[in-house]
Amino acid sequence: MMRIVLLPGAGGAAAYWDKVVPLLEAEGHEAVAVELPADDETSGLPEYVEVAHAACAGADELLVVAQSMGGFTAVMLTDRLVREGRTVLGLVLLNAMVPAPGETPGAWWEAVGSEAARLEAAEAGGYATEFDLDTYFLHDLDEETTALLMQGGKDEVDAAFATPCAVEEWPDVPTRVVVGADDRFFPLALQQRVARERIGVEPTVVPGGHLAALSYPAEVARALLLV
Repeated sequence: MMRIVLLPGAGGAAAYWDKVVPLLEAEGHEAVAVELPADDETSGLPEYVEVAHAACAGADELLVVAQSMGGFTAVMLTDRLVREGRTVLGLVLLNAMVPAPGETPGAWWEAVGSEAARLEAAEAGGYATEFDLDTYFLHDLDEETTALLMQGGKDEVDAAFATPCAVEEWPDVPTRVVVGADDRFFPLALQQRVARERIGVEPTVVPGGHLAALSYPAEVARALLLV
């Protein structure tokens, strides 16, 4: 049985994957959503990897999936698993930061031109250029999902943003990038460009914004299983 290890983005909330987990399990897979210690000042990417690695214990086959900032943890985790001789069937990045070896999450934004891309997309799309949660994260979520999300949220502390993606090269596993067509935080054109330039991957496009696993869980679940 394949174990799908699901890593959240900034804030570290495993609940982000709540709607996707049962859909993956219905297809006969084991799905484990990982809660990362994002509000712990003493925890950076290495500590995130330790927590995620523990979720891989005992699995014969693994699929590593990450949302947003979780892309950094996912690449480091996959690199470690491969070096340990574990069977990793794939790495899937959903609306995720695609890191370069040695890059920190804090440096990623400027390196890929994220802010300029966000502003350009906002002007073209006719929505506010000033960042706020409703416009950029919650715009395609229903009220019930939004309420649950806000109840379980926590702030990402600075530690992880300053720690590098400690790999020498991209892990040698099949990699896919899945992009929400209406992601306003990491716009489609930005994600397509970064995936092509950094890892030579053409993204799969699904409906939804930055939190697509909550707004379009069925479409996201299907995309994750295309590896």
